Amino acid sequence: MNKNILTWSTAALALATAAQPAFAQDDAGDIIVTARRVEERLQDVPISITAFSQAQLTNRNIVSAGDIAIYTPSLSANSRFGPEKTSFSIRGFNQDNGTSPSVGVYFADVPALRSIGGTTTGNGAGPGAFFDLQNLQVLKGPQGTLFGRNTSGGAVLLVPQKPTGQFGGYVEGSIGNYEMHRVQAVLNIPVLDTLRVRFGLDRQTRDGYMKNVLPTNFRDFNDVDYWAGRVSVVADLTPNLENYFVATYSKSQSNGFLPRVFHCDRPAANPATPTTASAIAALKCGAVDRSLARDFYTGEAGIADPYQHIEQWQLINTTTWKATDTLTIKNIVSYGQFKEALRSTVYGENLVITSGPDAGRSALQVFSNPFPGRDNAAMSTFTEELQFQGSAFSDNLSWQAGLYMEVANPLGLAGAVSTNTALCTTLSTFDCRAFTPAAGVAAGAATITARSNKYAFQDYGVYAQGTYKLTDQLSVTAGIRYTRDNYQATSRQITYNTAPNGGPQSLGRCLNTFVFRPPTQLNRTEDQCETYQRAHSSAPTWLIDLDYKPADDILLYAKWARGYRQGGIKSEGYGREAFAPEKIENYEVGLKTTWRGPIRGTFNVAGYYNDFTDQQISGSGVFIAPGLTPGQLILNAGQSRIMGVEVDASLTPFTGLQFDFGYAYLDTKVKALVVPGADAIFSAYNTTGALVGMPLTFSPKNKFTVTGTYTLPLDESIGKVSFGATFTHADSQYSTYQTTACISTGCGAGSQARSAVGYDLGLLPSLDLLNVNVNWGSVAGLPIDLALFATNVTKKKYATARFGGYTSFGFEAESVGEPRMYGLRVKYRFD
Repeated sequence: MNKNILTWSTAALALATAAQPAFAQDDAGDIIVTARRVEERLQDVPISITAFSQAQLTNRNIVSAGDIAIYTPSLSANSRFGPEKTSFSIRGFNQDNGTSPSVGVYFADVPALRSIGGTTTGNGAGPGAFFDLQNLQVLKGPQGTLFGRNTSGGAVLLVPQKPTGQFGGYVEGSIGNYEMHRVQAVLNIPVLDTLRVRFGLDRQTRDGYMKNVLPTNFRDFNDVDYWAGRVSVVADLTPNLENYFVATYSKSQSNGFLPRVFHCDRPAANPATPTTASAIAALKCGAVDRSLARDFYTGEAGIADPYQHIEQWQLINTTTWKATDTLTIKNIVSYGQFKEALRSTVYGENLVITSGPDAGRSALQVFSNPFPGRDNAAMSTFTEELQFQGSAFSDNLSWQAGLYMEVANPLGLAGAVSTNTALCTTLSTFDCRAFTPAAGVAAGAATITARSNKYAFQDYGVYAQGTYKLTDQLSVTAGIRYTRDNYQATSRQITYNTAPNGGPQSLGRCLNTFVFRPPTQLNRTEDQCETYQRAHSSAPTWLIDLDYKPADDILLYAKWARGYRQGGIKSEGYGREAFAPEKIENYEVGLKTTWRGPIRGTFNVAGYYNDFTDQQISGSGVFIAPGLTPGQLILNAGQSRIMGVEVDASLTPFTGLQFDFGYAYLDTKVKALVVPGADAIFSAYNTTGALVGMPLTFSPKNKFTVTGTYTLPLDESIGKVSFGATFTHADSQYSTYQTTACISTGCGAGSQARSAVGYDLGLLPSLDLLNVNVNWGSVAGLPIDLALFATNVTKKKYATARFGGYTSFGFEAESVGEPRMYGLRVKYRFD
C-alpha cells in the first residue's frame, strides 16, 4: 500500500511540475555525464544524479571522500576511522566492516581497489583523488546492470581530465589554519597531433585538530599528510583507434585518527558484580569524565607511536575502436595495489590506574597494531572489461553489452595484534601483562589476540542493455546482468593469556572455524591455527525503464531495477564466517525539466521505494567461554523497507545570481531481524547495525543543501568576482544501535548482565553547517585566480560516527568532525 501511495503521489507531482517552468543552467552549462557508460547530457539520463564540476569541488573545498556527503543530500559518509577511510551510504544502503561496499566508487571507469582489514579500508576514493577532475557524479539507486555488483545503493564516479590538444596547465597553492599547505600542479603537452600527455601533482599537509594531552610521540591527530601523482596519455593510433592510459599513485603518512569517549558503564552497586570488573569500569568512567571536562577537540592517545600509512597505485588502459559507424568496441584493463598500516587506539580510551602497584600507568582497552612485519591490509586488484556499443534500426535502438572480470589477490598475510585490558611495552614481542586496577583488587584477565588473514576475490559478469525509441517521445530501456563472485579467506587467529611479568604464556588457544581448540602442546604457532574458508554467490540483476519526453526539455521516467551486493567471509566468524548476498527491488519514478527563458534553471525530482532482504547486519556473539571479548560477526538478519524523494534544482533569476538546491527525504524502517539462538560457541547474539522498527543507520529523514553564488557585474579588465555560501542541514541519524550486553568478564557462569541502555547512545544529533567562499578570477586581466574559503563557519562541534563500543566494552566513543577551517588559494594558469 505504501508503495502504491508513493508511486502515484510522485507521479502526480511529476506531472504537476511538468506544467510549470523549470529551473536550469544555460545551454553552455549543460553537464555531460557517463552514468550509462556513454557521454550524455545529465538532463537526458533517467537516473537521479548529483554532479559537480572541478570548479564546484574547489569552491566547496572538497578534498576528501567525507566532504562529498556534506553537499549531496542523498549521500551519507561513515568516517568512523578518519576521512581517508570513509565508506559511503546512499538511500540507507551502508557498508559494515567486513562487507563489500554498497556504493561503488569508480575512477576512469574502473572500480576502486579492493581491500579488507580490521577497520574499514580501501574500496573508495583515497587521498589525492579530488584534483584535476572533469567532474564527479553521484548516481543514486541500484546500478547493477552496467556497473555490476556492490552498487545496490548507487555509485560515485570520478572522471579525470583527459589530455587535450592545447599546451597549458596551472600551479595552485593554498594556505590555511592548522598550518594547512597545499600545492597542485598540472601540465598538458600535445607532443604530436596524435599524442597528448597530462601530468598532475597534489601535495597537502595540515596539522591535526584533535589534540593529545598525553606526552606520547605525537601531539595532534586527524591530520593530513599526503601526496598524489597522475600521468595520462592519449594516443590516436589510427583515426578510428584511440588508446587512453592513466597511471595514479598516492601515499599518505598521517598520525591517524583519535576518537573522543563520552559515555561509560558506571560501576554497579550490585555486590554480585565481580570486584575486578567494577574496578576496571571505574577506570573507564574516569577516562570519560576527563574527556567531558576538557575541550571538545582533545583526547588521550595512550598508545605510543601511532600512525596511519596508506599507499596505493593503479594503471588503467582503455582502448576504443570505432569499428563502423554503428559499432564501437572498448577494452578497459587495470591493475593496482593497496596497502595500509595502522597503529591506533580504536575507541580513544585510556585507562589511568589510580592506586596499587601500577598507579599512574595507563592501559588501553582496545587498539590495533600491525602484525610484526605485515600490513593491516594489502591486496592487488586486476580488472578486465570488454564493451560493445552500437546502434541499429536507423538509430532507434542504442545498445551495449560486455564481459567483466575482476581478480583481487592478497599481497601476503596481513593482520593486526590487539589486547584486552593489558599494560603493553612492545607489542611486536608480545610484551604485555595484566595490570592491577586498584589497591586491594586482584589483577584482571588480560589477553593478546593476533590475527592474520589473506582474502581473495574472483568476480565475473556478463551484461547487455538497450534503449529503443517506440516513438519520437517514448523510449523503453531493458538491461540484464549475471554476476558470479567467488571469495576465499585464509585465517590465522590465536589468543594468549598474558603472564604476570610480561610476555604471553606458552599456551595459546586457536580461535578456529567452529570451536575453541584447547592447547594440546606448548608454544602454539600461527600455522597451527590456520583455517581456510571459501564460498561464492551469484545473482542476476536487471533494469526495465520507460522514458517519455513531451518536450525537448522535459523527461519523465519510471523504472524497476534489481540490485545485488555480494556475500563474503568474515574470518572472525567462529563458525559463521560466510554470509550470503543481499537482494534489493527498486521502484522509481522521476522528472527532469529545463527552463531556458529569461529565468533559467533545472528542476529534477525522483521518488522511489525499495524492498531490501537478506540484509547484511553487523553484530556480535557473546562467547560461552569466559574472559573473551565478544566475537564480531556479519549476519544476514535484516529485512527493511526504504522509500524517499530526491530533488536537485538550479535557478538563475538574473545574470550573475545562481542558486543550487538539493533535498532528500528518506524513510527507512527495519521490518524484521532474524538473529540466531544460543549454540555451542555463543550464549547470545546481538546486532549493533540495526534494530526492528527503527531506521537504518546513516539515514537522516531530511537533508538539504542550498548554495547561492553572486557574480559582480564588473568589466572583464577587472576580472570575475563572485561570492558564494552553502548551508547544509541533516536531521539526526543513528550510526549504531546499542543492546543489552555483558560485563567485560563475559557472559558465562557467574557473570553479571548489564541492564539495557537507551538507543539514543548511537544517535548523531541534527547538524547545520555553513561554508563560504570568495573567488576573483583573472585578477586585473591576468591569468591569476584568487580565492578565500571557510568551512564550518559557525564552529559547530559535531560527531561523524559513533562506534557501538558500549555493547562490547562498556564505554562509547565518537569520531569528531572538522572545526572551522579557512584559507587562501592562488592559482596561476599558463598556455
